[in-house]
Amino acid sequence: MTEFEWPWQHSFPPFFTLQPNADVRRTQLDAWCSLVVNWGRSNKVSQIDVTEASSLPVFKNPTINRSLPADSIMVVLEELAKRGNLEWTDKTRRRGFLFWRSPTEWGQLIYKWAQSTSHINSVCTLYEISQGDDTADEEFHKLDGDVLLKALKTLEVSGLAELIDFDDNKGVKFL
Repeated sequence: MTEFEWPWQHSFPPFFTLQPNADVRRTQLDAWCSLVVNWGRSNKVSQIDVTEASSLPVFKNPTINRSLPADSIMVVLEELAKRGNLEWTDKTRRRGFLFWRSPTEWGQLIYKWAQSTSHINSVCTLYEISQGDDTADEEFHKLDGDVLLKALKTLEVSGLAELIDFDDNKGVKFL
């Protein structure tokens, strides 16, 4: 994995203060959303806890001694939710799934892998898919377990897979 390359805005002090002008704020929120999604992809961050968000590197820059205030972080997270890049896990909006790919897109990638590796009509554990040696070069390797399950459920709804519970494990049969 290459080191994340911060955009120029992350070193621009006014970026850390949401601007009152509607047009400027829209551009600023576009930049924040892009930054959070790209940072999440680069660092394989699939969940954001609001109570811990202010400590995440994406929302602060110690070099210029700036950080995005908690209320502004919520504005960015709400904007990500509107755009489909964040899904709240509870009604209190304290934790959310960060999507740089939708569950449907993840499911399609996983199914393509299953086809190319002759896993159709066979069962794989969720561990094999997300942590196994066979997926080490795949983008979904080390994907958050909850996001993986959401992706596989999209395949199940499409009739391409069947989720299976056995012992203390979960698995999937690709159809």
